[in-house]
Amino acid sequence: MPSTPAAREAGGVTPEFRAFDPARDSDDVVRIWRETRWIDDEKTHKDALAVFLADGEAEVAVLDSGAECMVHRTSGHIVYDRTALDLCAISAVTTSHVGRKLGLASTLTARALRHGAGTGAAVAVLGMFDQGFYDRFGFATAGPVVLTQFDPASLRLDHVPYRPPVRLTIDDAAEMAECLNRTMPHHGQVTLDPPRIVEAEWGFLEQPFALGYRDDAGQLTHFLAGSLKDEQGPFVIEMLGYENGSQLMELLRLLRELGDQVVSVKMVEPPQVQIHSLLATPNRQRSRSLRSDHETVARSITWWQFRILDVPAVVAAFEWEGDPLEFDLELTDPLTERLDGNGWNGVAGTYHIAMGRTSGAVPRHPSGGPRLRASVGAFTRLWFGVLPASALALAGEIAAPTELTERLDRVLRLPPLLPARSF
Repeated sequence: MPSTPAAREAGGVTPEFRAFDPARDSDDVVRIWRETRWIDDEKTHKDALAVFLADGEAEVAVLDSGAECMVHRTSGHIVYDRTALDLCAISAVTTSHVGRKLGLASTLTARALRHGAGTGAAVAVLGMFDQGFYDRFGFATAGPVVLTQFDPASLRLDHVPYRPPVRLTIDDAAEMAECLNRTMPHHGQVTLDPPRIVEAEWGFLEQPFALGYRDDAGQLTHFLAGSLKDEQGPFVIEMLGYENGSQLMELLRLLRELGDQVVSVKMVEPPQVQIHSLLATPNRQRSRSLRSDHETVARSITWWQFRILDVPAVVAAFEWEGDPLEFDLELTDPLTERLDGNGWNGVAGTYHIAMGRTSGAVPRHPSGGPRLRASVGAFTRLWFGVLPASALALAGEIAAPTELTERLDRVLRLPPLLPARSF
C-alpha cells in the first residue's frame, strides 16, 4: 500500500505496520494514550483501555521496535431509514508525539477502511477532532446533534408515572450493552457489536453511575448512565438505552425526580423528543442561568464523519413509492490514491442509479441520461440526507443538471441523521 515518503522511511527507519499484539504492544499504546492525554495515570483508565483493545481489532505502526501509532476499528451497524447496514467504526486513531507527520496514521486508517470493506461493511464512521484530516480518506461531515443542558426539575412530565429505578454498576455492563443494541431504531442510529463496549466506556467515565428498569423476568429494558462529579451536577448522560417511546419518557421522568439535588443535566437530545418543548419556561431559565455552570442552553454540534464503502448496498436500502428516478453517478474517491490496487480499491467509478420501490446501483458506462458528479463524501451526505441536492450543488460539492437536483430534493426526504451514541 503506498504511503508518504516519510512513512516509508522515517529518520532512516522503515516503519512496520502489523496487527496489534497485546503482549508486545500494550505498554506502548498506554504510553501513546497518556502522552496525548486521552487517559491519565489512573489504573482504572489503563484497565478500561485494555478492555477496549480486547474488543474490535487494531493495527500499529512500529518505529525502532516500539509502537508509535495505533488505529482501532469496531464492527457494528448503522440504520439507513429502516434498514440496518454493516458498519466499520474507526474507533480510535492515536499517534505519539514522535510519530507525527510520518504518514503512520494515514497508512493505518487506509488499511482499516480496506479491511472494513473486505469484511462486508457498507459504511464507515468516526468521531473527528476537526474537519480536514479525514477528508483525504473520503470522509465527509455528517449531520449535527443537539447538545442540551437543562434543569431536570423543570421537565413537564406529570402525565408520566414515576417508579423507583434499580441501581446499575459495572457488573451490569454486558446487560447495558445488550440494551443499547435494542434501542428504538432511527435513521443514522449506530450500534457496535463488541459485548464489552460499555465496560470499556464505564472505565473512562469520571464518577460514573447508572440507573434503569427491569421487566418482570429481570431483563434490563431501559437505562441511563453518565458522570456526576459534583453534588449539583451537571449530570452528564453518556449512555441512554430504551426499546420504545414510553421507556424514554420514563427515563426523562426519572431525571426530573433527581432534580431535587441535581441542578442541571447535560445530554445529546434523543431523536424522538425535543427537550426544549418539555421544559417549563425554558427561555426564562436561559436568561437567568446565562454564563452559569448550569446554564439552560441547546447547542448544535457536528462531531462525526462518515463515508460509503459499498455503493450498491447503500443504494439498495432506499425505498421510494413515487415515480421512479434514474441517473448516472460519476464518483471519485481520494482513497483510491492511497491503496495499492490489490483488492478493494475504493468506490470510484460510474454507476447507474435506479430509485424506486426497489433501488439499485450498477457499475457501468454512462447511459446518456442525466449525470451527477460527486466525491464519495459528497454523495454520502446526499444519500443519507445531510443536505438536499440543491444545497450541495450550491456549495460546489456535487454537479448535476438543475432538473435532476430538483427531483432529488423531492425524492430524498429522510429523517434527521443522528448517531445517538459516541464511537
